[in-house]
Amino acid sequence: MEKGQPIELYYQDLGEGKPVVLIHGWPLSQEMWEYQVNALVENGLRVITYDRRGFGKSSKPLNGYDYDTFTDDLRAVLDTLNLEDVTLVGFSMGGGEVVRYFSRYGGSRVSQAVLLGAVTPFLLKTKDNPDGAHKEIFTNAINVIKEDRIGFIDMFGQQFFGVTKEHRPLSDPLLEYYRTLASFAGPIPTQKAVTAYSETDFRKDLKAVNVPTLIIHGDADDIVPIGISSDKTAQMIPDNYYKIYHGAPHGFFYTHKEQLNEDLLEFILHQDHFEPVNVKSGRR
Repeated sequence: MEKGQPIELYYQDLGEGKPVVLIHGWPLSQEMWEYQVNALVENGLRVITYDRRGFGKSSKPLNGYDYDTFTDDLRAVLDTLNLEDVTLVGFSMGGGEVVRYFSRYGGSRVSQAVLLGAVTPFLLKTKDNPDGAHKEIFTNAINVIKEDRIGFIDMFGQQFFGVTKEHRPLSDPLLEYYRTLASFAGPIPTQKAVTAYSETDFRKDLKAVNVPTLIIHGDADDIVPIGISSDKTAQMIPDNYYKIYHGAPHGFFYTHKEQLNEDLLEFILHQDHFEPVNVKSGRR
């Protein structure tokens, strides 16, 4: 509630079978999962996607852009739909909700977790996290967003998908489409979410993850570098399967969609037989 008004979360619930909840990244919305939803539903899974508060078609209040609140919103989705045996899938910023859910709610209703290009365990450079990114990087991003949010999104989108003069892994119309999705986010939520995903320390949350977890990251990710994120995350979750996509940028949910869909289906439906390559830690 904010000033007596309820916070409404927009969601879609498609298919039947074991439920899979997909949590989008910043600054996109649940529409980013288009190419995963079709593949998962066609293979007998029930797929739930939702827009994080402040993004897409959900309410855009002034406050509540912290991971405890984001995770409470996730819990509300699971409870409202009375989901059980859930596979939680978080991309980038969405990985934070996934791991915070275990420390905050003990993993209730969840049997599997998937972290895709996730911001865990801790992006910010501090005395006890010397490999993190300097705070000025995130502060400068917020300042540019305040000055020209759509211009920032346009520039960010090219880096997000690894677009260069020599390499265009997606069409110009599709790149523009993703820019449009990001533009639907509220200006204030867009800014505050940067602070949330950059300054939240998930190291304790990772230790609470108590289900089999698939971790996937691209080694050409310039948005969330693999060395300060998934390489470390895979060392902190006891029961994990870690797979590296060589040459993949941050937005591999599109650039490597066939490979990702295959891995998601294999893990969700046949976890005991899942054999990722490039495993750095965890069990095979």
